[in-house]
Amino acid sequence: MLEYIVHQGVGKEYVVFLHGIGGTSKIFCKQLETFKKNYNVVTIHLPGHGRSPGVESFDEPFTIDLIVREVVEVLDEINIERAHFIGISLGSVVIHHLMQQNPDRVKSAVLGGCITRFTLFSNTLLQIGHAVKNIMPFMWLYKLFAYVMMPRSNHSISRKLFIREAKRMKRQDFLAWYRLTPYIKATYASVQEKASHIPKLYISGKEDHLFVESLYEDTKGDPSAVIVYLEDCGHVCNVERPTEFNRLALDFIYRNQNLPLRKVQ
Repeated sequence: MLEYIVHQGVGKEYVVFLHGIGGTSKIFCKQLETFKKNYNVVTIHLPGHGRSPGVESFDEPFTIDLIVREVVEVLDEINIERAHFIGISLGSVVIHHLMQQNPDRVKSAVLGGCITRFTLFSNTLLQIGHAVKNIMPFMWLYKLFAYVMMPRSNHSISRKLFIREAKRMKRQDFLAWYRLTPYIKATYASVQEKASHIPKLYISGKEDHLFVESLYEDTKGDPSAVIVYLEDCGHVCNVERPTEFNRLALDFIYRNQNLPLRKVQ
């Protein structure tokens, strides 16, 4: 089972945090105490991160379906029927797929630095990375993408945090996650159809230059989606703008915490 921690807070509602590739739950250090004042918080380390099982420990191919099943298994272990989810970067991608596969488990979703698909430029970078990933240290590749995604001086704190945490990953785990990048577009393919009833708050930095335009285009047809852009902020918006992120997320979850379960036919 994935490594998880239940941070006991106030009330009966649960908020589940999911980090991005290379990150750990430490990227939510500026959220935990604030959210515990209103909710119980669950932090989960995705496969290959923290003390969670590495990708080679599974007796089946490593896929996004498998990741979602592992997250649901944690919910079952804690006896959480439905929860509010907060994801950053690829954590948001996992939540998108969770909403497609198990929409009845998601009460609301806050998706920070969300990726719905890659642009021509980012796809070109990924293809270059795929071509050289087996002949160069994976941390070189990770640092390259970290600097491309978060190039400005005001992104340095989040960039350094992600690079520092990624150093603890094993090479095979990083490469397994990297091989999933071509399937990211599919994780959003039917979200508007299968999860149209789930309230979604997208929080992105205006300087998240690789993803904000496609995010806007892809989500504008979803009546249950709200998008907020933070000024002078890059990809890891919960680290760069924690006060604004916390205020927006808490207000959104509070407004949607009493929604009844509604099945999609």
